[in-house]
Amino acid sequence: MSDSGSAREGRLASAAAKAAVLVEALPWMRRFQGATVVIKHGGAAMASKEAGALASFAQDVVLLASVGLRPVVVHGGGPQIGVWMERLGKEPVFVNGLRVTDSETLEIARMVLVGKVNREIVGAINAYGQLAVGLSGEDAGFIRASAHPGELGYVGEVEAVDPTIITRLTSQGLIPVVATIASDARGQAYNINADSVAGALAESLGADKLIYLTDVDGIRADRNDPASVLRAISPQELEDFVASGAVEGGMLPKVESALRALQRGVRSVHILDGTLPRALLVEVFTDEGIGTMITARGSQRVGEAK
Repeated sequence: MSDSGSAREGRLASAAAKAAVLVEALPWMRRFQGATVVIKHGGAAMASKEAGALASFAQDVVLLASVGLRPVVVHGGGPQIGVWMERLGKEPVFVNGLRVTDSETLEIARMVLVGKVNREIVGAINAYGQLAVGLSGEDAGFIRASAHPGELGYVGEVEAVDPTIITRLTSQGLIPVVATIASDARGQAYNINADSVAGALAESLGADKLIYLTDVDGIRADRNDPASVLRAISPQELEDFVASGAVEGGMLPKVESALRALQRGVRSVHILDGTLPRALLVEVFTDEGIGTMITARGSQRVGEAK
């Protein structure tokens, strides 16, 4: 066979492989048409050293919107806040995965989350489609905060969510990008854990999916063994893992928010490594997925469970 013939066969094989991926994705695209998907993009995932990681995420989100889903992005920014605290001579303190926040730390968090990280994500998405709209929980007061009961300073909890502004944006084909600063009834601002905000927002929207993008590959049966990632798990099984101590640190707010969201109508919750190329698309549009899916059907991963 001539070199040109071999090259042509190679191109055809590559094209056929791409077509096969689209065929596998088609049923999921049709099934989730019009579905609301809340995506929590973690600060750790955003801090990935992989070249083009944010651009890749932005492309994935635009593709979701382009095939008829309604993505809503909620972002953290913990590593970025930590960098600015260090520059300003402040040492971060955490309790159960939550940052202790005095008034100065609150201002740093507000500056980083609203003024820097939010704008970066909005800009990245709009480079591929003029769809993203940045806002924080303070805008239109759509998230009402209250003080966290622990000794954490200006760390807040979600007291209430009015999703009207979000649904108006998504109904117009726009992509809300939410920074997790919100105020209480008196106007006092709080920094709220982004995992908790994503869960509360998913509940209020009646979202079909709540997806946590982080820098770990999912929930592990043995947290020190990457090969022990659980591809699917039920809420009860997850509660047992928490009770056993297998889930700790920064994963705890995700798991607690996931369990609450599932109890309040969110169909499925997914935890996956957002630093992997196309992780979001693989999880949503392929049979096997790539992270951990939490659903009432537990270990059933393929088919209706998704």
